[in-house]
Amino acid sequence: MDQDLVSYAISEALQSGCEYAEARYQKTSDVTCLLRNGVAEPATMSDAEGIGVRVVYDGALAFGATNRLTRQEVKEIVERIVRHAKAASSSLKERVAFSQEQAHVEKWSSEESKKVEDVSVDSIIALLKDIDRGFQSPIAGVSFPNRMLFLGWSIDEKYYENSDGSKLQGRVPRAAYFCILTSVYDGRPRTVSVPAGYSQLGGSGGWEVIEKLNLSETIPAGAKEITAGIKATERPPTDEVMDVILGPNVASLTSHESCGHPGEADRILGREGAQAGESFLKSDKLGMQIGSPEAFVSDDPTIPHSMGFYKYDDEGVKARKRKLIDGGRFTEFLHNRATAKVFNINSNGSSRAVQFDREPIIRMANTFIEAGDWTFEEMLSDVRRGVYIKSFMEWNIDDKRLNQRYVGLEAYLIENGDLKEPLKDPVLEITTPKYWGSIDARAKDVEFLCGTCGKGDPMQGAPVFFGAPHVRLKGVRLGSR
Repeated sequence: MDQDLVSYAISEALQSGCEYAEARYQKTSDVTCLLRNGVAEPATMSDAEGIGVRVVYDGALAFGATNRLTRQEVKEIVERIVRHAKAASSSLKERVAFSQEQAHVEKWSSEESKKVEDVSVDSIIALLKDIDRGFQSPIAGVSFPNRMLFLGWSIDEKYYENSDGSKLQGRVPRAAYFCILTSVYDGRPRTVSVPAGYSQLGGSGGWEVIEKLNLSETIPAGAKEITAGIKATERPPTDEVMDVILGPNVASLTSHESCGHPGEADRILGREGAQAGESFLKSDKLGMQIGSPEAFVSDDPTIPHSMGFYKYDDEGVKARKRKLIDGGRFTEFLHNRATAKVFNINSNGSSRAVQFDREPIIRMANTFIEAGDWTFEEMLSDVRRGVYIKSFMEWNIDDKRLNQRYVGLEAYLIENGDLKEPLKDPVLEITTPKYWGSIDARAKDVEFLCGTCGKGDPMQGAPVFFGAPHVRLKGVRLGSR
């Protein structure tokens, strides 16, 4: 890790007349193992290492990167992006400025006991084979003839400096499991995953993150749970308004898609319109009532061992918890230093880059619906007639994050507080205000799942958590497909 080259890039940019400069050395390493129907495929291994530099010259922002780690190459990159910024500055209608933030000097990392890089490919494949053995015989009458199981790790190492005086060195190892399965019951194939909803299991830290999951037992057990949804034939009631309870598997995704994304300030200001979509929110809508008094959503990068963990973002801002929806009101957007300047506030540390050659942009970290006061049993007993959607198998949402649709996998009819027969493919199709406005109860049992959030052009797949407790929606209609 050549820290001198990072410092050199800052010095060259300032000597060229830039009012702001930052440079980030980043090395990203990963190993992914794949088991296909019990047979190991060749493991994929990659390393990406280089320096990204960003400058502001006369209100014009420019970014460049190189994987040639020499002083001459760094000098040429700085000269190139400064030329681009100078050329752009004369035609700008709106000039870029960054919020004033405290400088930090620190070395930080995610906690780890067993380094992921010390885990051999052979041992990862052996674990995948143990998991796969649980699928080789039918489970509750459901067979899984096609199975793709993924397990691997990554390490993100960074050294960052900016012209404000920040000097930060960070290391975050991560490990995750994922699978895609084809289930067959009564001659009908269906693509599913365990856990349901195409989510991952894992987090940041050493290989102990994977060992604690006990995947050889929990994954086949999870497969047994979703067989009720695979085998279901009863259609959900669609001709009445009712209460709907969403399991953490479903509700967690809503926190990410219909709160986190529309609350990204670059979307709100239009910067991401062509790359990742827009937002139904406008810059003057902070404080608007979006939901019921029971709607609480936060995003917190500081959760230990979370997939989205970091102590400082890629603009040198210290990470903290962000309260996005509080008592039904949008109380905070996700900001980088440029959008924070527009809003005349401080950045809340939401700027991330997944590799050295990617510009840092506004990203979520670990977005979740806050825990409430109910137990699931209390919530259930309070429903006269409704539906419990425990997990999902399909979802979509428009690019403004206003209209959304979730198709349940494991779901049950509720009558007089009791779970009855499994239901086939209940569909929750709802607007974002209606969704958050319908929440009348939250349980205490927050659960987190891993995911990879895509955004930007070129694409950046950022590791995240999304979480929720059981959530009850009052007075909604379901569809069926």
